[in-house]
Amino acid sequence: MLKRMSNNNGCSWLSSLVRYYSRVRPPRPVSVDKVIRVSNNIARLDVPKDGPKPRQLLSLPPFPSHPLPGKNSTSAPGERDRVTAVNWIKYYFKGVPSSVIESHFREGLVQMEDLIAGDSFIQNKELLKPMRKIKPNDVMKPGSRVHVPVSIAETRISRRYDAIPSGTLYPNADEIKYLQRLVMYKDFAIIVLNKPPKLPVKGNLPVHNSMDALAAAALSYDYDEGPKLVHRLDRETSGILLMGRTKDSVSHLQWLFSNTNNAKSSCKAWNDACEATHQRYWALVIGTPKEKEGVIHAPLSKVLMNDGKTERVMLAHHSSIEPHQEAVTEYRVLGPMINGCSWIELRPLTYRKHQLRVHCAEALGTPIVGDYKYGWLVHSRWKQMARVDMEPTTGKPYKLRRPEGLDVQKGSVLSKVPLLHLNCRELVLPNIAKFLHVLGKSSEELHPSLSLQPDILRFVATMPNHMRISWNLMSSYLV
Repeated sequence: MLKRMSNNNGCSWLSSLVRYYSRVRPPRPVSVDKVIRVSNNIARLDVPKDGPKPRQLLSLPPFPSHPLPGKNSTSAPGERDRVTAVNWIKYYFKGVPSSVIESHFREGLVQMEDLIAGDSFIQNKELLKPMRKIKPNDVMKPGSRVHVPVSIAETRISRRYDAIPSGTLYPNADEIKYLQRLVMYKDFAIIVLNKPPKLPVKGNLPVHNSMDALAAAALSYDYDEGPKLVHRLDRETSGILLMGRTKDSVSHLQWLFSNTNNAKSSCKAWNDACEATHQRYWALVIGTPKEKEGVIHAPLSKVLMNDGKTERVMLAHHSSIEPHQEAVTEYRVLGPMINGCSWIELRPLTYRKHQLRVHCAEALGTPIVGDYKYGWLVHSRWKQMARVDMEPTTGKPYKLRRPEGLDVQKGSVLSKVPLLHLNCRELVLPNIAKFLHVLGKSSEELHPSLSLQPDILRFVATMPNHMRISWNLMSSYLV
């Protein structure tokens, strides 16, 4: 119709603008390169997510020309009238922590509109200059408006949920018994738990059933407060979890598990016990390392994914200018490769986030079974490869053991979606209850009742069900 009208009107140039579309073959969609997207610890190739939406800004009232109430009247007139942008926002949001306001300035999220002329408050937007980013020490002028994200005001609401109080959790008798069954050891200074998989260690606003909150509600025993975390395990990782029961024990144990514990005490027995501290993890990996044992020296760095929220840890390049952290891990192979997998033992010498998972996946090239965040590509290929492994003694094809009545679909190595096969198997640490009386004192003498106690405590945890099933299936030639 448009072409016919153009001919009747003599406008031949309109005919060149007409596009004919076929209902049978619609126009091709715009091709977009797929990127790696991570959700629920599962990485996949998908179209990129939409960019960040524009932030909702909160407009503060125009800055007044008179001195602010509560301003120190003894100051000089020039100093009394000089109010910086950060002080104006702190004055307006009295309940917001200063660190939150300063972080918004560092990220360049605070903007200002200045008056073009005049000292009175002019509401007409045409007389205001365009918004510009400001610094904390910029001086406020009468009539200027500051615009901040709504997230500053929301912090006053979310502060109630920063630390989930135990009063918000009311575990019943069965839940308390279940949590107390996880306790492997308890004295007046520490509690050692055997953490199951899929239980988060540290809680936040959307996570309420975390180990720290549940322990505060159910494992306080005769103490006024519940135990506190001194180190962490990933949500999918199982094994030994250590918690402190007193402020002194928590501070000493957090120092022990930090990466800067080089200071020496006057107590020689405590120093020797600290040097003997270590953790050992057992993991089932896809493939087998080239060397049967060794030490991994590979620094780690954090990168932000396309969604702007998810962080991913990766090996840091030596030529990169991004900040990185040193990470060292000792490993040894426990047995031959069976069904394309092998068991290895890991001993971290530094304590970094996702250190073992990244070192196995990127440094060794053997991702942990069930680690879809760092080994999703190897998992997709591993399920498609038909492997025939040979027994090391007879040379015949190896057959997996299948005990009668054993359900192999409970997250084990033969299930469609295996769970993470990483377990904190062993923990050796000083007997903190013995040394608390001498730490921080010049005297090295122990109380006679404490001298008979051991200097070092050693704990060994049992594997979770899914790892135990995989172990039983592959336990013919394991060391």
